[in-house]
Amino acid sequence: MTAGPAHVALNAQLLFGPASYRSAGIHHYIDCLLRCLPEAAPDLRYTVFVGAGRPDMPGADIRRTALPTARPWARIFWEQCVLPLELIRLRPHLLHSLAFVSPWRSPSPTVVTVYDLSFKLMPDRFPPAQRLYLSAFTSRSCHRARRVLAISESTRADLVRLFGVPRNKVDVAYPGVDAAFRPLAEPEVARFRAEHKLPDRFILYLGTLEPRKNVDCLIRAFAEVRRAQPDLHLVLAGARGWGYTDLFRLVETLDLAQVVHFPGYVPEAELPGWYNAAAVFVYPSSYEGFGLPVAEALACGRPVVTTTASSLPEAGGDAALLVPPADVPALAAAIEKALALPPEHLARGPAHAALFPWAQTAAQTVSTYRLALHRSTGAAGARAQPSAQKT
Repeated sequence: MTAGPAHVALNAQLLFGPASYRSAGIHHYIDCLLRCLPEAAPDLRYTVFVGAGRPDMPGADIRRTALPTARPWARIFWEQCVLPLELIRLRPHLLHSLAFVSPWRSPSPTVVTVYDLSFKLMPDRFPPAQRLYLSAFTSRSCHRARRVLAISESTRADLVRLFGVPRNKVDVAYPGVDAAFRPLAEPEVARFRAEHKLPDRFILYLGTLEPRKNVDCLIRAFAEVRRAQPDLHLVLAGARGWGYTDLFRLVETLDLAQVVHFPGYVPEAELPGWYNAAAVFVYPSSYEGFGLPVAEALACGRPVVTTTASSLPEAGGDAALLVPPADVPALAAAIEKALALPPEHLARGPAHAALFPWAQTAAQTVSTYRLALHRSTGAAGARAQPSAQKT
């Protein structure tokens, strides 16, 4: 270990300023982690490199770049050419690259966070240049890092299987569920439904509208369920990703235009209200680094249906109903079951979501820093956070 306070530099260029659909992913993880790190390790000294972002991190030295690093080409140039020069000048004891990639030749020891390996598992979703860059640089960054952080056990397994990273070099720091996600009183929920002109009974999906989310399967399953429950609606909330126009065509083909709603991006502050207002939350994705909406909906005490794919059993535990991805009949049956779940089952949701506080995310990250500062390549020892239940 170093003499005096250890100095950790953090590359937070993917912390974007304005709230947007990006806030649900990497931005949100970085933002919440930075808020909690000072309390988790007040003995460490932090320098945070940002572009447009405004991190809430008391006591940290915030270094802002003038480059437009929200654009991939500028971010890559900054990470590979400018950041090494900054590290030579500042000489931190450790660099934490908060999203996939460290400098090709970093003058400081590194820790790197990997959220998922969708660029390897679903290469058709990425432009060829971006896919090749992420594959080559993420693999090298992981192998050269002293420690690697994954956001789920599933992502850790992918790193071992696809990149050959030693398992005992990878730690897991799950995303957290904010305290705002909790069951709300029925009068408050009724007011929220009225203010947003929501149906009395609806299935909610919240996430990017793109093929890997299997939203088309949800639409087909909804059509089956609605035959027996004609008062049921479907709300598909979230930003429009690639391939979203096919969803509109499917809704028209199935004659569901009057009962399927596309409200678009939902601001983060409103999310607890949307979850609480729903009869069931359904997240039919075929691949996720973690699947935070599943845990958030459970924290709100709502019945949740998701899939057995990747990390989603970790996010849902024994509180969610799990079905194989893209299995429309199984999804329809699970939705019908979820609509009739007893209160004792719904009580499992908040208990499971309580396994994921942001303070634990920060504590595990700090534990990883200390291992890296000790040049450890052994097992991470006792986890700072309990493992999610699996089904």
